[in-house]
Amino acid sequence: MKTLFSGLLAILISISANAETVDKKNPYDMIQKVADITFSRFKNEQANIKQNPNLLKTIVREELLPYIDYRYAAFKVIGKNLKKTTDAERKAFVPVFKDYLVTSYAQVFTLYNNQVVEFEPAKKLGKSKIVAVNTRVIEPGRDPIDISFKVRKNRKKNEWKAFDMIAEGVSLLDSKQAELSSIIRQKGLPHVTDMLKEKAERDVVFKNNGQS
Repeated sequence: MKTLFSGLLAILISISANAETVDKKNPYDMIQKVADITFSRFKNEQANIKQNPNLLKTIVREELLPYIDYRYAAFKVIGKNLKKTTDAERKAFVPVFKDYLVTSYAQVFTLYNNQVVEFEPAKKLGKSKIVAVNTRVIEPGRDPIDISFKVRKNRKKNEWKAFDMIAEGVSLLDSKQAELSSIIRQKGLPHVTDMLKEKAERDVVFKNNGQS
């Protein structure tokens, strides 16, 4: 599991960067061009991060979030329960789900260990609305990890944003949907919103360093 998270971490790092420097018109270019920028920032702030792990949440908000279609992901998690929810409930759920993603990704960042990512060559996009950018994570002493990064095109803005990652054949979004679907059905979306809000407010910790 740790190896899988380490691979996921490398992909998360590789898709984030300063919004002014990233071209969202092509998903392959977006992912590849931002890698060096974000790795550089993350390495430069390691000392401060060790002192204050919650700084990782700030980095995620500033660098990663602009490229995540968290609203689309939130609605995918609601899934078949959508018709059983109200507009007000959904509006309350989306920002909490966003904060939950920030904390979740920030926690994954604690496993950063100079992983190297190989990107597949860019493909012709054609009229595709959703594409998968395939990558391979290389870490000395371990087998390579295959991770597919799914991005979706907003046709109105002609921009691409991420909404899911498939690590070693496991969709993170599908896993979260499976975890929460029955709870939404049985206890309602407001209950899940409160549950995720509590998780989103948790501190980031370096568990692998013996911290609790």
